[in-house]
Amino acid sequence: MSSVLNELRLEGDFCDAVIQVDTAEFPIHKNIMCNCSSYFRVLFNRWSSRERRMFNISGLSSETMQLIIEFAYTGTVCVTEDNVRDLLRAADYFNVINIANICCTFLGERLSLLNCISVWQLSNTIYSFELQQKAYWYILDHFEEVVLTEGFSQLTVEELSNILERDDLNVKEESTVFEAVIHWISREPETRSRHIALLLSKVRLALLSIDYMKMKVCQNNLVKNSSDSLSIVDHATNIILYIITNRLNVPGFYNLVARPRLPNCVLLATGGWVTRDATKAIEAYDIRVDRWRTLSGSLELACGYHGAVFLNGFLYCLGGFNGEEYFNRVHRCDLRTQLWDEISPMHCRRCYVSVTVLNGHIYALGGYNGNQRLRSAEYYRTERNQWNLIAPMHEPRSDASCSTFRNMIYICGGFNGVNCLQTAECYNPETNQWTMISNMTSLRSGLGVFAYANSLYAVGGYNGQNRLRTAEAYNPQTDSWHAISPMLTPRSNFGIEVLEDRLFVVGGFNGTSVSSDVEYYDATTDVWSAACNIDIDRSALNCCVVYGLSNMSEFVVPRYSLPALGERMDLEDLD
Repeated sequence: MSSVLNELRLEGDFCDAVIQVDTAEFPIHKNIMCNCSSYFRVLFNRWSSRERRMFNISGLSSETMQLIIEFAYTGTVCVTEDNVRDLLRAADYFNVINIANICCTFLGERLSLLNCISVWQLSNTIYSFELQQKAYWYILDHFEEVVLTEGFSQLTVEELSNILERDDLNVKEESTVFEAVIHWISREPETRSRHIALLLSKVRLALLSIDYMKMKVCQNNLVKNSSDSLSIVDHATNIILYIITNRLNVPGFYNLVARPRLPNCVLLATGGWVTRDATKAIEAYDIRVDRWRTLSGSLELACGYHGAVFLNGFLYCLGGFNGEEYFNRVHRCDLRTQLWDEISPMHCRRCYVSVTVLNGHIYALGGYNGNQRLRSAEYYRTERNQWNLIAPMHEPRSDASCSTFRNMIYICGGFNGVNCLQTAECYNPETNQWTMISNMTSLRSGLGVFAYANSLYAVGGYNGQNRLRTAEAYNPQTDSWHAISPMLTPRSNFGIEVLEDRLFVVGGFNGTSVSSDVEYYDATTDVWSAACNIDIDRSALNCCVVYGLSNMSEFVVPRYSLPALGERMDLEDLD
């Protein structure tokens, strides 16, 4: 029917009106346009007489009007980078909801550092809450890179102020926020310099180091020439000095000037073995305050020696052991709702399993099924809810560890049922083949393996006699391993993950007892440092990093729980 109606329009048959845009004229049928948009129904029935045939419309191009008319007849529209913004504005004005939705989807799927601000500003002028939120979150999540783009300078002072005061503004160092303010003002200093005090009040100045305050903030000419700014800086400096002088071991304060911002990703520690029993507990690490939070939600099954990965907003828990049963069951949790469901089971029961994600697929390698150590491996396709076996490894491995590195999967060490292993191998998904690589320098069972800083790291474990502190890194170009600095504490069967360019190890067994120790490695300095301990001592846990959640506040330390400055210090005395 749409084909016939469009042919009638193109041939000018039975048309009862003409829409004129500039010099272009478009014969149309009023009832077809009314069916497409309530705007045209009002235009034809209320704003004009029924006998009127000519309608002049301004404010858009003839090309855009043609697209809207063609959509009314065919239900299809050609959206491109060149026409999407004009088309969206017109669709919003004429209340052509379907075109507006198509345009918003088009823009939302193509958000980038270069266009996120302009898309957000556009979404503020039309009715599209979803696009507005998506673009805004993109700006907050990528703020450090967005600051360097031309679009950043196009923000109004009100828009920038609102962004800077957000708790969920993603910056690793508060100095980034201060420098963003100076950069924004520098683009139009004559008109923008008067806003320095307003914008400076949005910077969490008490999170800066005292040296940065002295050398960068206090010495800045914009700050020095503003009495209001100097008062703000003096107040923040007094707070920093108070914290240093009194050696306050607090993660921050509730007050805005010293309140840590929210991270855009958190480290989850899932399940594990607590003394003699498995646990369901999940703890989340908030790197901004160096604290753990025990989540109200928990795993569906108490288990240890399991696998846990994060993929597309879901936490997946695979296999494991609860003290009685070896699992092949797989559960997933939608972290936005924190509801669990059970999905297709693995082909094999897998305790001491190694898991990773590659190209959107979850891989489960080796393990122990209650009778024997396994060479078999399989992967899960989320779109089909289906597990598929892949080529088996060269040797059986339980208590190994694996990681995705340069589009390959590497698995190292483990236990074959008789001996702790020193061997390692890698899997190519394109050829479905495993290849042996050079042996590690140490036997390692219950180790942690992770790709980090352009190398593959193998950390800790058990060599058949002792729990290890040692760690080593693999260079695939030379097929060789080299030692790095040892951990602060020996451990096996621990969690391992990379969070904000640091390699974290969590819990485990130290040879004497189950541990709550947490530490991280910085590859730029080759130094291990202690972090806040987890609340629950456990080994056989598994860690993963979750990100991109709109409800991230549910996984971090609540900022309202932080102490208020008024409880710790008398600001009037300091002034």
